[in-house]
Amino acid sequence: MAAAADTICAVATPSGRGGISIIRLSGQQSVAVAEQLLGFKPSPRHAHYGPFHGHNGDVIDTGITLYFPGPDSFTGEDVVEFQGHGGPFIMDILLQEILGLGLRLARPGEFSERAFLNDKIDLAQAEAIADLIDSQSTQAARFAMRSLQGEFSARINDLVEAMIELRKYVEAAMDFPDEDVDFLASVEVAEKLADLVVQLEDVQAQARQGRIMKEGLTVVIAGEPNAGKSSLLNVLAGQSRAIVTDVAGTTRDTLHEHISIDGMPLHIIDTAGLHTSADVVEQEGIRRAWQEIHNADLVLLVIDSSRHNNIETSALWQDITPLVESGKPLFQVFNKTDLVTRSSDNPENQNPLRILHVSAKTGAGVTDLKQALKEFAGLTTSVEGGFIARRRHLDALEKSRINLVNAAAELDNTTSGELVAEELKLAHQALESITGRFSADDLLGEIFTSFCIGK
Repeated sequence: MAAAADTICAVATPSGRGGISIIRLSGQQSVAVAEQLLGFKPSPRHAHYGPFHGHNGDVIDTGITLYFPGPDSFTGEDVVEFQGHGGPFIMDILLQEILGLGLRLARPGEFSERAFLNDKIDLAQAEAIADLIDSQSTQAARFAMRSLQGEFSARINDLVEAMIELRKYVEAAMDFPDEDVDFLASVEVAEKLADLVVQLEDVQAQARQGRIMKEGLTVVIAGEPNAGKSSLLNVLAGQSRAIVTDVAGTTRDTLHEHISIDGMPLHIIDTAGLHTSADVVEQEGIRRAWQEIHNADLVLLVIDSSRHNNIETSALWQDITPLVESGKPLFQVFNKTDLVTRSSDNPENQNPLRILHVSAKTGAGVTDLKQALKEFAGLTTSVEGGFIARRRHLDALEKSRINLVNAAAELDNTTSGELVAEELKLAHQALESITGRFSADDLLGEIFTSFCIGK
């Protein structure tokens, strides 16, 4: 793709005072502007130390200039960077001087956008740049770097290549309908399709981990009043964030807390006790609690083990049953174990839901709970094989998976290959939207405008 006609510039470092600030240029006029400010043409990939001159010959600042000729640069165009002192007024004077030479300010994310448009990176890698900058933990940063280095894109491209081969086979079978052999009825096609679904689901699993590392796991603590929900929140947070008393119904609203467990971000939400109440304030709190429960990635149903040794003996069981039947992930957390003696043949052990025993007061079982949260997220302390993924990536993967499943169903139920071919085409397009080979212009605009200026 040809380089853009105009040349852009922007301060690529955060605003404020610092040791250095960087102004980045990209486009055909970059070298001419550098020559104007330096008094000579900079050599490619050499650090030049010296003054930056204004149009009247005055020295604006002294610093380092770097020149990266295209197409071997980040954007694929001629790129120049001026590294000066980190005073905001100095940088502003230098930036105004550059703008006066006919350049324009870059839009948010425009440098990364040009790198994408010039085939230096794909869309998933471009998004990984923003994710790397926004990383909130060490593991999230490592996952983002793996995506930036192209590991996520490589997995997607492998799926695309396999899908193209399958599409070619199906299309060829459709082109020769009079042949004695029914190619679509062969076991080979069904086996390739099934193998493709397995590969895609493996990528989906890793992408879900990446989404959790980027956005965090939303965990709602729910249960009857005075079950110890707020105490459990305080233990997980490592500090007293929620008011804890012996009075039932202390929490009347949702309380949000952001924590990290071994680098895994968690959004913990404490909720009002679930019960029947005539109090209008409590009713609103309970309504909000149920709303959070339905939106949660995982629900910790806290049960007072001094009152119940089986979830089915609680008043909540009838209300919780539809959640369980719908597949909502739910842990039974029997709290206050310091007040009871648990027998090994407790009937709760027959319940298929995940069961954990803790004491928010003594801390017993909390380590097991944290480990269970990591296992639920599919994470360990190792970052091998992980990459950052966004919700749109997960949506595209799921859409592609559904199309492949539909293609397999059509293969079983019809003698016509047109419907199979159409489902494979849609699955192919969904995957291509992740790397940007098949993406609407409005999607690209939405993605890059979320970047910071100078990237």
